[in-house]
Amino acid sequence: MSWNEPGGGKKDPWSGRDDEKGPPDLDEAIRSIQEKLSGIFGGSGGGSSSEGSSSPMKGLGFLLLAAIVLWALSGFYIVDEGNRGVETRFGKYAATTMPGLNWHFPAPIEQVQLVDVEQQRFIEVGYRSGARQQAGSVPREALMLTKDENIVDIRLAVQYQVKDAKEYLFKVLNPAATLKQVTEATERGVIGHNTMDFVLTEGRSEIVSEIKSEIQQVMDTYKAGIAITSVNLQDAQPPEQVQGAFEDAIKAREDKQRLINEAQGYYNDVIPRARGAASRQIQGAEAYKARVVAQAEGEASRFSQLRTEYQKAPKVTRKRLYIETLESVLSQTNTILVDVKGGNNLLYLPLDKLTQTNLETTKNVVRSYQQSRPAPQSSINRTSSNRGRTTRGR
Repeated sequence: MSWNEPGGGKKDPWSGRDDEKGPPDLDEAIRSIQEKLSGIFGGSGGGSSSEGSSSPMKGLGFLLLAAIVLWALSGFYIVDEGNRGVETRFGKYAATTMPGLNWHFPAPIEQVQLVDVEQQRFIEVGYRSGARQQAGSVPREALMLTKDENIVDIRLAVQYQVKDAKEYLFKVLNPAATLKQVTEATERGVIGHNTMDFVLTEGRSEIVSEIKSEIQQVMDTYKAGIAITSVNLQDAQPPEQVQGAFEDAIKAREDKQRLINEAQGYYNDVIPRARGAASRQIQGAEAYKARVVAQAEGEASRFSQLRTEYQKAPKVTRKRLYIETLESVLSQTNTILVDVKGGNNLLYLPLDKLTQTNLETTKNVVRSYQQSRPAPQSSINRTSSNRGRTTRGR
């Protein structure tokens, strides 16, 4: 039987709606929430009529407690490796935290600023290389006056790190801008105490070291919490207006250095050879001295021995000396003795060949004497020619 048939009664889906009361009471809803929270936090399930009147206040207390717990949990924060956390309490420095999980009183009581102390930061003085700014030279920063009243174009790059997060955040309002101003002032002071040639040639490393030291001293005086890691001299050159003249001066300086090197090489080649020749002549003279002295000593010793023998047998010694002298004299002449008493043979004597042979012998004797005793060439030639004429005459 369907619900809308006669006698079916009120079996429609909307039956009983007329018997329902009004909307649920607010106190009942609060009581229900209170019972749930009591079940969570361990409260009693029942209550008297007097407790029912204070149930809304207890519910608000639980809500407030939950809000406080959530607020406290929001104070946890993590500091990554290489960073430092700087806590401020009502804007005043409170503490510096290390990497890891940390907690602080949540806002608005305390706040935390994370500072990367391992990041390599850098500034550019005299030029720009970033994509946001137009790349190239900045004459207002790059042009500087040297000690000898010349202008040079200097481009410098400074790299730095944060060594103290507290000082970096609170001691100086803008550490990067302050560092750039200090770098420019220090650079102008150092360049102004040196000449242009020193800055552009051999003095670059010394200038960079001096600039780095002075920048660090000034930043330590300001307590900026910055450590200068490196100072790089990107470029140092004269202004574009005098670039051509400066290149000519560089070429002239290079030519001068090249000529000096060539002269030094010639000096290194000639002086050792001259010293060697002098040493050779000295050694030859010493050898000649030793030979002459030894020969003189030998002659003197021989004369002494002959004198002794002569005193023992004068006639025999005199005859022996005479025969030895004739033998030595006749052996060096072209005198030929021929005994033809016992025969009638016709002898053919090639006198020209014999004369030439004696002349060659004389030349060999002179040449050996020349080699053993360094004497003027003119005297040797005169001796050879005289001996040749003597040989021919004989």
